[in-house]
Amino acid sequence: MDMKKRVSLELRHRSPSEVTELVLDNCRSSEGKVDGITEEFSNLELLSLINVGLTSVADIPKLDKLKKLELSDNRISGGLEVLAERLVNLTHLNLSGNKFKDISTLEPLKKLPQLKSLDLFNCEVTNLADYRESIFKLLPQLTYLDGYDIDDCEASDSDGEGDGIEEDEEEGESEDFEEEEDEDEEDVVAEDDDDDDDSGDDEDGEVNGDVDSEEDEEDEDEEEEDDGESSPVKGEKRKRDPEDEDDEDDDE
Repeated sequence: MDMKKRVSLELRHRSPSEVTELVLDNCRSSEGKVDGITEEFSNLELLSLINVGLTSVADIPKLDKLKKLELSDNRISGGLEVLAERLVNLTHLNLSGNKFKDISTLEPLKKLPQLKSLDLFNCEVTNLADYRESIFKLLPQLTYLDGYDIDDCEASDSDGEGDGIEEDEEEGESEDFEEEEDEDEEDVVAEDDDDDDDSGDDEDGEVNGDVDSEEDEEDEDEEEEDDGESSPVKGEKRKRDPEDEDDEDDDE
């Protein structure tokens, strides 16, 4: 797919001014030049043209808000003056895998005061003696060259920007979450204690009630037995003892 058609597809029914990131990797440039990108992309902040067969950046438009430009794996060997003139706020430039042989071809980048990161990995210029020292001397505004600073410390993914804020936010969220968990656990424990107290009262009441009712029934049974022994049943005649009858006969 050629670059111009790829640009129209990437718009996705948006106007160029609405686009902030444009990725055109692996499409085909027109005769080794940038095609289909105009100054209408006024809010573009990231442009990626990896492996598109570029030999020149002469046709890149003026993009005042562009910060990151990916040009790796092309065949560019010079002509960086255009970048210095038209991309004044560029902070990250990736030229790895291109045809730069001499440090002098990189001199135009001195006119990019915001440039913080430059990547020249797999370019012939990296084979020169004192390559890193020479580049940092030529471009004092640089913080990272090929992913490392002047002290050979590796760059972070975000170049150290915003990490502290994100970590603080994550820590704050985790602390709030732990506090909520503690409160939930306390509520559960309190509910369990209440349930245990209620069940204990119910069990005591049931046991006491059963014991009391059994005792009452036993008392009633004992009273009935006593009444039956002490008082004769109504209507029942008392049997006479034979000895009493003999005594009566003798008296006569």
